[in-house]
Amino acid sequence: MPAAAATSATTKGATAMPFVTTRDGVEIFFKDWGPKDAQPIVFHHGWPLSSDDWDAQMMFFLGKGYRVVAHDRRGHGRSSQVWDGHDMDHYAADAAAVVEHLDLKNAVHIGHSTGGGEVAHYVARHGKGRVAKAVLIGAVPPIMLKTPANPGGLPMEVFDGFRAALAANRAQFFLDVPTGPFYGFNRPGAKVSQGVIWNWWRQGMMGGAKAHYDGIKAFSETDFTDDLKAIDVPTLVMHGDDDQIVPIADSALLSVKLLKHGTLKVYPGFSHGMCTVNAEVINADLLAFIKA
Repeated sequence: MPAAAATSATTKGATAMPFVTTRDGVEIFFKDWGPKDAQPIVFHHGWPLSSDDWDAQMMFFLGKGYRVVAHDRRGHGRSSQVWDGHDMDHYAADAAAVVEHLDLKNAVHIGHSTGGGEVAHYVARHGKGRVAKAVLIGAVPPIMLKTPANPGGLPMEVFDGFRAALAANRAQFFLDVPTGPFYGFNRPGAKVSQGVIWNWWRQGMMGGAKAHYDGIKAFSETDFTDDLKAIDVPTLVMHGDDDQIVPIADSALLSVKLLKHGTLKVYPGFSHGMCTVNAEVINADLLAFIKA
């Protein structure tokens, strides 16, 4: 589908409202920080969060002189809470709309969880000539759902449970996830941060319930196999081996085998939320990969 037809509202030549409007009329909120002539790093967030989930990475790379860009997926954060288009084709096209609006080239695209699937779909379908490298962190590819072709995946009942919990009491569900498995705060001896938990809840509750409900199908049932095979730029696959949300055996360990130029880095004991709770380790490794 066409990627972009958009402008931001401007005042005296300066950007006043950081939105791009897609061809189907959805306003996508984005952040664009740093020197415009610096190499851009584009961050793609996980479900059901927003670009705010990249605070630790955006501040770090801004301090290193990079241009950092992140957007709120449609229906999430500050972007339009539309009722439709909550699928990977639209997600990737929306990301392309932001990239084309800002005319980003030689960019590094970094995606976490659902955002990792978005990166794979974007790079394979829209990124030709604009992407230098890609990073998949705790990412959902190749496919999360258990199928005859993917016997190690999670059964549909798991995702039906997510949908039921979201529909019944989204606010409580969005408190239970970060309090428990997302950051590994349910593990013995875990250093629990109440602020991190509430920030996850805040980001989730900013978005629309319909987008979050439909997003479960998007992140669990999309098969990214062909996308991974089509990516021709260096790609770093980072995953914690104690990821309770996206188990490593059926994600990172399979994805790296499908990539032409893939490198796998496994983090012993790290959780799905390692970008936040282990930011110093993740940021250092990201920087090394980008500079290599």
